[in-house]
Amino acid sequence: MRSLLAILLLTAAPAAAQETLADIRQQLAVLNVEMQTLSRELSTTGGPGSQLAGTSIPDRVDSLEAQLRSLTARVEDVSARVESVSRDGANRIEDLRFQLCELTSDCDIATLPDGGPLGGAGTAAAAVAPSAPAAPAGGGAQLATSEQAQFDAARAALESGDAQAAAEGFGQFLQAFPSGPLTREAQLLRGRALTQSGRADEAARVYLGAFTDAPEGPRAAEALLGLGRALGALGQSSEACLTLSEIEIRFPASPTLAEARSAQAELGCT
Repeated sequence: MRSLLAILLLTAAPAAAQETLADIRQQLAVLNVEMQTLSRELSTTGGPGSQLAGTSIPDRVDSLEAQLRSLTARVEDVSARVESVSRDGANRIEDLRFQLCELTSDCDIATLPDGGPLGGAGTAAAAVAPSAPAAPAGGGAQLATSEQAQFDAARAALESGDAQAAAEGFGQFLQAFPSGPLTREAQLLRGRALTQSGRADEAARVYLGAFTDAPEGPRAAEALLGLGRALGALGQSSEACLTLSEIEIRFPASPTLAEARSAQAELGCT
């Protein structure tokens, strides 16, 4: 199995590259304003009106064009690297999902949900999609009665010790409500139920899905903790230790960190 640490780090790489790209675009915008100012000067009085270095307006225009060419080349280079990192990260995550699926005899890779593009590529599509109803001022998004009831029933089964029924209940909930205010918690609770019922391979897939769906979300550290423990239960000690160590790197202030360190000690991570 490929290094899980490399996979997890790649999920954050596109965001950093995009920040660099945004900085370059901002510089381009400033230079474009300078170009427009100089063009007005050339067509009117010819008096200097910018802060660019140069003894004459033509010299400054040449300097500005050179900077624009340089920045354009940098934009193209960063764009290519963003696309490459995102594509490679998605391929590696898909490879890990496939290997986890192989650990279960009745798993069909074709039926597994798509983790979606890395780096927030779906943001633009979400921006034009119809917006969901506004959340009530009292807290929490609006829930359908059946959604809350189904979630509560699965959680009650887990709390009563019936892990098998809880796993099935949360699985049905996630099929019926794949995206909602309770989805992330349902994923984590289903992972816990699967672990308690001895199905660590399925639990690992659930936790991996919860993390890749929201790698910077408020429950991401919990998803990594569950994934690390599940991998440890499957005998994948090296991958488990790498996953658990990633919690301290990515989420040093998370309350989950103490549990991660305890799990590392149990696995004998160095």
